[in-house]
Amino acid sequence: MTTIALVDDDENIRASLVILFQSEGYEVRTYPDGATALPALIADPPDIAILDIKMPRMDGVELLRRVRESSDVPVIFLTSKDDEIDEVIGFSVGADDFIRKPFSTRLLSERVKAVLRRSRPLDSPEEGDQPLDGDKKIVTRGSLTMDPNRHASFWKGKPVRLTVTEFLLLQALAHRPGFVKSRDQLMDAAYDDSVYVDDRTIDSHVKRVRKKFREVDGEFDAIETLYGVGYRYKEA
Repeated sequence: MTTIALVDDDENIRASLVILFQSEGYEVRTYPDGATALPALIADPPDIAILDIKMPRMDGVELLRRVRESSDVPVIFLTSKDDEIDEVIGFSVGADDFIRKPFSTRLLSERVKAVLRRSRPLDSPEEGDQPLDGDKKIVTRGSLTMDPNRHASFWKGKPVRLTVTEFLLLQALAHRPGFVKSRDQLMDAAYDDSVYVDDRTIDSHVKRVRKKFREVDGEFDAIETLYGVGYRYKEA
């Protein structure tokens, strides 16, 4: 059963979403604030987490920042209707999507399904097994290796943990080294048609990808910025 972690200080929202998602066959775990949720999310990560941004004790941004130290669980943020700065900060710490309050429960349900579709790789065969029908090919570009079946990425043999969105963006760039991808093309590669994000969102994701690879290799420079055009993966 797919597990959803719901973190929101509004008891009414928690109650209504529990009814919604349980009726759709999900297991739902609820928490009233980030401080309560943090140890549970780290010890037993759900399949997806829905986090309110503004909460007492520990807000959603700080919660996600700490979760990202050890987990790439997909995350949807619930944010204030007109507070765009929330989205900028949220994407910068690794959120996968946003829903603004007040929101349609149907829309949230569809966004959850879309993020889960993006996050679930095909089952990979064990060592020695024959490849399964539909398995995706491992991508190797110089020092970079990406395994879409395991949602795993490596640089010079060292693992680099990426979120769902970060993995899809890097995969789109690495698919054709030397070719420029506009921000619009990267949006299409990483997001469902029902999700709109702006240029700053893509820039934030690329910045995080670079940071993660530079933690493994301080000289990482495989992603080039072409100002006013987009990004490209350098040919080996």
